[in-house]
Amino acid sequence: MKSIKIIITGLLLIVANIKARPQQPQIIPLPQQYTAVPQTFVLSKNTALVVEDKLFSEESFFLQKEILSRKAIPVSRKPAPGATTIRLRKNNKQVQQGAYSISMSASEVVISAAEEEGIFNGIISFLQLVSVNEARNGSILVNCWNIGDFPKYAWRGLMIDESRHFFGIEKIKSVLDWMAFYKLNRFHWHLTDEPAWRIEIKKYPMLALVGGIGSHTDSATVAKFYTQQQIKEVVAYAAERKIVVIPEIDMPGHARAANRAYPQFSGGGSEKYPDFTFDPGNPQTYQYLTDILREVDVLFPAKMIHLGGDEVSFGNEKWSSNAGVKKLMSQHRLKNLKDVEQYFMQRMADSLFRMNSKFLAWDEMANVKLPSDKTIIFWWRHDQKKDLQAALDNNYSVVLCPRIPFYFDFVQDSTHAVGRKWKNTYAALKDVYAFDLNEYVDKKQQQHVLGIQANVWTETIISNERLEYMMYPRISALAEAGWSATKDYDSFLKRLAPHLSLFQKSRIYYFDVFSPGRLSEPRM
Repeated sequence: MKSIKIIITGLLLIVANIKARPQQPQIIPLPQQYTAVPQTFVLSKNTALVVEDKLFSEESFFLQKEILSRKAIPVSRKPAPGATTIRLRKNNKQVQQGAYSISMSASEVVISAAEEEGIFNGIISFLQLVSVNEARNGSILVNCWNIGDFPKYAWRGLMIDESRHFFGIEKIKSVLDWMAFYKLNRFHWHLTDEPAWRIEIKKYPMLALVGGIGSHTDSATVAKFYTQQQIKEVVAYAAERKIVVIPEIDMPGHARAANRAYPQFSGGGSEKYPDFTFDPGNPQTYQYLTDILREVDVLFPAKMIHLGGDEVSFGNEKWSSNAGVKKLMSQHRLKNLKDVEQYFMQRMADSLFRMNSKFLAWDEMANVKLPSDKTIIFWWRHDQKKDLQAALDNNYSVVLCPRIPFYFDFVQDSTHAVGRKWKNTYAALKDVYAFDLNEYVDKKQQQHVLGIQANVWTETIISNERLEYMMYPRISALAEAGWSATKDYDSFLKRLAPHLSLFQKSRIYYFDVFSPGRLSEPRM
């Protein structure tokens, strides 16, 4: 009699679950194609994970670990009679990078793709369907959907500045976890700038030991930096989540931390920005920086390094009186300091090219003369569309990260008092979500756009709480802006609502867009 009651109770739960089915899968970013299946899949300890192609072995272990971590359900690798099954299947018909499909029924979930990135994306979509449901008696009822999906952009990025304030390896891993959960796949790691140098370089140890001292708000705080072993750990952790890590070693400006450690390579600065630049008139500067980049290149298998190249004019006034710079200008017929800046970047780009790595830089480098197939420009000055156009006209690949709406250190609500604004505008969740490439790039040149990226600068971000508050839930809107072909903000909010509970369970201090005053804004 008891077993009959259990069966009836289970059937009633399944019926109730089908009646309460949402109109869209509770997945962010929303898949390109989806069809509801009026069945419910039961995930339990008896569910078997079957890997039909060894190509997906690593991804299968990731799925097992995530289900265990999130729901305390140890999925088996051995099918049992009558048990539900999750299958990872190779499908060579899905030719687009990152594409996948999911076919679900009451008895089986089949996730298929042509390659590892695609199968991982499918796994993430399935995990989201699982995560928004609570376990009951060791089982989870999952609404069934058939899904066909692929990303709109290849580059779906997030940058974090750790020069100004350092957050450490555990926080970076947490960020990578959430990036993966939203299928963001490029982590741009801003490791050097004026306040501090955050990466160990074996040949020049003082860069980290001396240059790593201080922060944007405290110039005397103890040196904090990542050892090369920690860098390798982060890169491997990201790779497991199909995230490529791109380091930024800022030059020729934003060099004050490095110049504290090795002042012989300083090109001076200005009253407001002392020791701001490297010295382009010192021939040894180029070898010094090339030595640094060689070590960085070994640590990051992405084969691309961001060299900054922004805001050099803030502190290059000493170049005008620098004998070495004068000689350089005469030898190479450079007309002004902008020419010197571009000459410097061309030489450093050549160093990268000899390492078989690509040159990445901010939009101040849009007119630098470099091979178009080895150069990526990041357009950040939303009020300088001419520089975006210059990069496109030069056939450079472009990543769009305009400060409005993609600078996540900008406030996200009119009531917020801490953080930046741009002429009384800010980066609201809705504006992040609504980003439209067509407003910036015509159809003919959109082939040069790799994708989009949000940047988190940390002048006003010191604590983990503040970092989280500025990122969540905006990264979910960023993810959908970079993935989904069609967008509907109201439907996005419906799918976002249960995700806020996931933030809460993970002890993420997020901005509650549905109840803006519920969690107070962290001061810094």
